[in-house]
Order: sequence, then C-alpha cells, then structure tokens
Amino acid sequence: MIFILLALSVAPALAILMAIYFIDKYDREPIRLILTSFLMGIVALIPAIIFELIFGFMDQRENVFLIFIYAIWVVGFAEEGCKFFFLRTVPYIRPDFNEPLDGIVYGLAISMGFAAAENIFYVLNGGIGVGLLRMFTAVPMHAVCGIVMGYYAGLAKFSSHGSRKLLGTGLILAIVIHGLYDFFLIQQLWTGFAVLAFVVLIVGIAFGIKAIKIHRKNSPFKNPII
Repeated sequence: MIFILLALSVAPALAILMAIYFIDKYDREPIRLILTSFLMGIVALIPAIIFELIFGFMDQRENVFLIFIYAIWVVGFAEEGCKFFFLRTVPYIRPDFNEPLDGIVYGLAISMGFAAAENIFYVLNGGIGVGLLRMFTAVPMHAVCGIVMGYYAGLAKFSSHGSRKLLGTGLILAIVIHGLYDFFLIQQLWTGFAVLAFVVLIVGIAFGIKAIKIHRKNSPFKNPII
C-alpha cells in the first residue's frame, strides 16, 4: 500500500515535468540539470518547513487578518522564496539557460520537486483520496507558481536592463498566487470563499499557458540561421 501512496504522491509532479520537457521542443534542456533542479526543489522544502514552523503561531484560521498574513507572507513567501533561491543560484547562471523558455522549464522542475516532496507527507497521512484531490489542486498550483516565476526569470536573463525588477516581479507574483490560493482554502470565517482558490488556480493556469506560448514563439532556436 505504501508503494501505491508514494507513486500517487510523485506521479502528478513527474507527469507535469515530462510534459513541459517535451513542450520545450526547439532546444531541450539537459536531463541532468532538470533532475538536479527537481532535487533542489525537494531540498527547498526543508527551509520552507522550518520558516513556517517558526511563524506557525500566526496560523489563526478564524482570524481573517492573521491568516491572510500567514498565507501570503509566511507560507507563500517561505515556499516560493526557497524555490526562487535555488532557481536564481543554480540553473539561472548556467550556460544551458540560453533562451527565455528555459526559465519556465527550470522553474517548473524546482516546483515539481517541491510539490512531490510535500505531497508525500500529505498523501501518506491522508491516503489515496488526498492524493487524488491534490493531483488536481495543490500540484497544479505549484506548477503555476513555477511557470510564473520562470517566465519572468526568462525575461530577466535576456533583458538589457531591469533584470532585478523582472526577477522580483516573478517572485512576488508567485508569492501572491500561492498565498491567495492558500488563504481562500484555509480561512474558516467564510467557507464559500474556498471556491475562489480554484478561481486563482484557473487564472494562474491560463497565464501559465500563455507564458509558455509566448516564450516558445520567441525562441531563438525556432528558426535557426543556417
């Protein structure tokens, strides 16, 4: 049974990672660096958990103000901030990062590593039902945040000016998306607000699809000069 739960935990993240790998069809990234990024996402979970535990006293779900701050500036900041740190310090500076779409590939790889590791804890504790639910909610949310962060990292990498601003924009948007998604789900004052988490997710997915199309359309490897 435990093997089924483990497979259910990591399968959604691996499926999304494989899909984005094949979408990057003009100049695919080395599998070694993609796997390294995936592993860095797993490692990123550790400092994120520590940060959330330190500020866990703010997890007051019946206090809308406190839970809003907790969702965005504790959970969102900790998880997306740790992912961003690894994206910025490893794949971003590698020569393999040679087109804007690569930001999305590596951002997603890190996010899927994080999502897979996080999923293991939830699914082992909650069972198959939790795994199936998170397959269509939490894992895609992490993917969206990785794509948003990676989209702006791709712009920043090849920008002649304003790279810090673009990197910051991607990080802040990822934090806000993640935080709002969590806030609408975990606050307990207005139960009907939970549906807004799915609105955030759907809007994020739409943005992610558009971001991928933009970077793929503008790939310098699409029409190579011979």
